[in-house]
Amino acid sequence: MRREHMHTKRYAFSAEEAKAKADLEKYRTLGGWVEKPDDMQAPLEGAVSADVVIIGAGYAGLSAALELADKGARVVVLEREFAGFGASGRNAGYLAGAIGIEYELFHKKVGAGTGAQIVRFYEDAVSFVEGKLGEYGIECDYLRSGIIRAAIHPSQEGRLRKGMRIGAELGFKSIFLDQAAMHARGIPPAFLFGEYTAHGGTLHPGKYVMGLRRAAIRAGVKLYENTPMLSYSEGAMIKVETPRGSVSAPVMLFSSNAYTPQNGLLADKIVPVRVSAIETEPLSAAQLKSLGWPGREGIMTAHWIMESFRLTPHNSLLVTTKRLQSPYGSKTPNVPAYDSYSELRGALHDRLPSLKDIAVRACWSGYVSAANDALPIVGVTGAHRNVYYTAGCSGHGLAPQSLVGHLLAGRILGADHPFLAALQRKVAPILPEPLQWCATKAALGLVGILDGRTNRKARAA
Repeated sequence: MRREHMHTKRYAFSAEEAKAKADLEKYRTLGGWVEKPDDMQAPLEGAVSADVVIIGAGYAGLSAALELADKGARVVVLEREFAGFGASGRNAGYLAGAIGIEYELFHKKVGAGTGAQIVRFYEDAVSFVEGKLGEYGIECDYLRSGIIRAAIHPSQEGRLRKGMRIGAELGFKSIFLDQAAMHARGIPPAFLFGEYTAHGGTLHPGKYVMGLRRAAIRAGVKLYENTPMLSYSEGAMIKVETPRGSVSAPVMLFSSNAYTPQNGLLADKIVPVRVSAIETEPLSAAQLKSLGWPGREGIMTAHWIMESFRLTPHNSLLVTTKRLQSPYGSKTPNVPAYDSYSELRGALHDRLPSLKDIAVRACWSGYVSAANDALPIVGVTGAHRNVYYTAGCSGHGLAPQSLVGHLLAGRILGADHPFLAALQRKVAPILPEPLQWCATKAALGLVGILDGRTNRKARAA
């Protein structure tokens, strides 16, 4: 990875300011987990036909393609960059189930029965991915460490306990770790107490998506990279136009997540949201020892907008989220978010002060999509009911999008599943612009104020 260096001559920055500036200049236009593949698949040229055409080669699209191909379908996948370029190659690598659900946003609206099905869907998604890692021989540094949703101040206990209670009512199994239990696990002391589930853990998301890519190519899926969809025409036979060709198929699946509204679908159902990450240089043996954390559990905080902290397989530290941004008009510019990187470095200093001087190796941003209840948006549309879609996992999509792609493939083939029925609940529509942008900005501003108050309390404690 390219390193940036600051020249000390003629700069008025202090040493600390110069170091921070140098860190921020380590922005990557890719996520930190992937590079452009050596075996890039050729762009589509000419007219081709298929049984199913899939837009987007992330977890959902590739999982659907694999299931369809396994059942004998001819599958074409169109990817505007390369497989894993989007959220699948930019996330924190948490293989997490129902611990990532925002219960307060949906449980009263859907009822206990549907809520329990949604919890089961999230939990089964973890087991589904674990099974596929073995089936396809994907080595992605998976560590069954479990996940902790941790509090950094006592004022967060009420909301954390409430979420645990609702989750338990809907069938989610987790335990409360008090301060003594956290200490016994060697969790860094800034994380006071939390909710723990042993189900799931952390993995290398780039290796996972590239493993799906290899499996799909081996299975005969026609993957066309550097091939954006320009337009599509509906009908009994759908035709998708690309810069140098076209695909005709009786069924289409949108698995392009936050980019889907730009393709003319789901603008009334999801909002693209930009999230960010910083990764440090690898920790030394002494730094690892001083940190503790022997179980390497994935840690997400109980903020309204969570912070997440995890150790990677090569002993760097990854810090993600902290601040969310929603560009106007469902745009997804691939540009740096320097204010977010600064806040993430601040979070690193606050939670792990022994590492305050460690250098940042890389920083990046990417887009997830969110519905008003923070659950996946799954369904079918079109006059011929042959345009399928999935999006909207709100930053917790590694496991759910893998499973939902598989389930949608089953539906296309005629085998429906109760999980899909549960996910097709009634969701409040997204407002038209500029109202949606104003509403999102106001909501993010409010929760930012609430989280900021919690952080100040934690610093003063």
